Amino acid sequence: METNAELYEQDFYAWCLTSAALIRDGKWYDLDPVSVAEELESLGKSDRRALGSHLKNLVLHLLKWAYQPGGRQTGHSWRQSIRTARAEIAVLLEDSPSLHQVVPALLARWYPLARQDAAEETPLPLSTLPTACPWMPMQVLDEAFWPEVTEPRLPECV
Repeated sequence: METNAELYEQDFYAWCLTSAALIRDGKWYDLDPVSVAEELESLGKSDRRALGSHLKNLVLHLLKWAYQPGGRQTGHSWRQSIRTARAEIAVLLEDSPSLHQVVPALLARWYPLARQDAAEETPLPLSTLPTACPWMPMQVLDEAFWPEVTEPRLPECV
């Protein structure tokens, strides 16, 4: 019979089911603690990566919203994308409240890519968009926040 550690290397799904059953049965001595710890850490990293991805998408659409207001009414789904990203982030933060503390760092990490994507997806030159996220994390997450930019705007959405 293969050990829990061997099963982890051969069939991850079977290892998950077997490990869950061993835990429920209180058979801690049959578990592979290194693999269990590795997978628990991976789960936390997965939620953090998902949060970063949602924040990037949210800021991308907030940039479009703020810097291309003409696109708000031309059939673009920016409003829906913003609402969806905020809802997905809210669920992640509700399930894992300790992720609140990493929001500022994730915004700083993913903003440059959101900025670049916004420039590539619109006729806006990259130089039009701020080099650092122009909004506070609380604003980005606030469902009532819809940014307005008072600077001159460049070409409207086509």
